[in-house]
Amino acid sequence: MASMTCNYYSYTLQHNITINIVIPTPEGNEQITNEEVKKHYRYEEGLPVVYLLHGAYGNYSSWLRFSNVERYAQKHCCALVMASADNSCYQDMKHGNAYATFFTKELPAFIKSIFPISDKREDTFVAGFSMGGYGAWYLALSNPNLYAKAASMSGALDIAKTYEENMKGAISAPFQWTNVFEEPDKLAGSQADLFKLYDNCLSTGIVPDLYQSCGTEDFLYEMNRSVKEKLEQKGASFVYQESEGGHNWDYWDKDIQSILDWMFSKDINPQNK
Repeated sequence: MASMTCNYYSYTLQHNITINIVIPTPEGNEQITNEEVKKHYRYEEGLPVVYLLHGAYGNYSSWLRFSNVERYAQKHCCALVMASADNSCYQDMKHGNAYATFFTKELPAFIKSIFPISDKREDTFVAGFSMGGYGAWYLALSNPNLYAKAASMSGALDIAKTYEENMKGAISAPFQWTNVFEEPDKLAGSQADLFKLYDNCLSTGIVPDLYQSCGTEDFLYEMNRSVKEKLEQKGASFVYQESEGGHNWDYWDKDIQSILDWMFSKDINPQNK
């Protein structure tokens, strides 16, 4: 793998940013089998790419510091892109930076102009944990033409419930809600509500494939079970996984392997044909 840290000025965020990019390269025995290498590494037509989102308190370096995702990506011959979103919930903030615009417009355009990345929807994926789990589904469901699949691990997927629980002191969260959202007490049914966004996708006939997972010891486990039930009531087709584990990298490092296997399988959600 070729792992690079890139610094550049973001016109959307209006400041210099740092991103991490991982590009698969031939390794080991592959290096002496030229013909097979050319078949395996799609540099000319563009590599599939996974945008990896961090959680609250994290940044662009979280995935590479705390997981082995670089090694897992090599197995699937996919590129990885990681950037910081502060504690924005991946929104165009009411008072702050336009992170949704950055992640869905400027960042992909920049990456594709520099690196051998495919511009096809079927080669574009997004995944994240905790705040990034919500972010992955939010970016995909609000931009269904951009992403084929979106995966959430331990995600704060019910944003209205997350706000309510945080205000009651039931869960800890670092979000400055009135800076992120225009009316945080009216998130249910808004364009930040994943259930609303899912219904919007259904109405257009384009629904990204969804993956949801959570550890049974995670403080967001009950929320994830509730989200699963609500989606099932809507007749949604999605992958749900749960197993022993908490809100930590031991769980996420294991689960991202399953997610990459799912992303690069040939299984297609019937709603996404």
